Amino acid sequence: MENNKKFAVIGGGSWATAIVKMLCENLDQVGWYMRSVYAIEHIKRNDHNPSYLSSVEFDVNQLKLSNDINEIVAEADVCIFAIPSAFLYTELENLTVDLKGKIIFSAIKGIVPETGLIVGEHFHEHYDIPLEGIGVLTGPCHAEEVALERLSYLTIACADEEKADYVASKLSSDYINCKTTDDIIGTEYAAVLKNIYAIAAGIAHGLGYGDNFQSVLMSNSIREMKRFIKKVHKMKRNINDSAYLGDLLVTGYSVFSRNRLFGNMLGKGYTVRSAQLEMSMIAEGYYATNSAYKINSEKGARTPILDAVYSILYDNKNPKKVFKKLADKLD
Repeated sequence: MENNKKFAVIGGGSWATAIVKMLCENLDQVGWYMRSVYAIEHIKRNDHNPSYLSSVEFDVNQLKLSNDINEIVAEADVCIFAIPSAFLYTELENLTVDLKGKIIFSAIKGIVPETGLIVGEHFHEHYDIPLEGIGVLTGPCHAEEVALERLSYLTIACADEEKADYVASKLSSDYINCKTTDDIIGTEYAAVLKNIYAIAAGIAHGLGYGDNFQSVLMSNSIREMKRFIKKVHKMKRNINDSAYLGDLLVTGYSVFSRNRLFGNMLGKGYTVRSAQLEMSMIAEGYYATNSAYKINSEKGARTPILDAVYSILYDNKNPKKVFKKLADKLD
């Protein structure tokens, strides 16, 4: 594969900012689309994103910034999408540039609500991108630790091994260790589900459950994840690999986890709406819970934790009562 492909990141949040930082370690220029004109002008003047990972300083000469998604995508060979899944469909409606012939990677940990598809499947079915031209970036990795340049790990999933290795080479650095896999669907669903289980972990903490319960909850979560993913995409995989178990653990336990924070607020008595209003960032697990629950209503995997979180978020059930019943179902 040619070594001079142009990269673009689509999104303006913390994860998008972290990806741009990683790419800037290896590339002379990175295209960056974000909706906010204010954020773009702030970066040009002050070298950092005003709203996300503001400690990260950029050399603006390395950045091609624009609030026109078509301008950024048109110039790119590799597009990495890092827009919250709840807003992806609307953003893509503004796209008039043909995506065919481009390499599309998703760094989105969610399901597109309008289609009920994980992001890779959405691009394949609605934009005719061949499966070998689609990839996924997953953890275990928090944007905040990338900003601090703490040693972090990424999993690059793509059916085309050459493309996976190429993208991995552009994201790797002294503090970013990349591994590759061909399990695109499994790793993407794992990235969706771990946010739901992190909400569960947060609710448990907010309710006052201790470390003993949390360990049982996480143990049951990885087994539930295995059952769910096996129903939607059966293939040989080791659920204990970092892309699955590792990503689940860091999201379920880390102080940087917005989904755990969201759940913690619910456990302490916040309503769903009040918790969302107080948070400055999107908790992807909220949207993922609804989509995953609908998918599983057809697939039929045994998912007591997913069901419990759904009942709290969407049926307005009392977290304390729900978790009392859930505790009896765990082993």
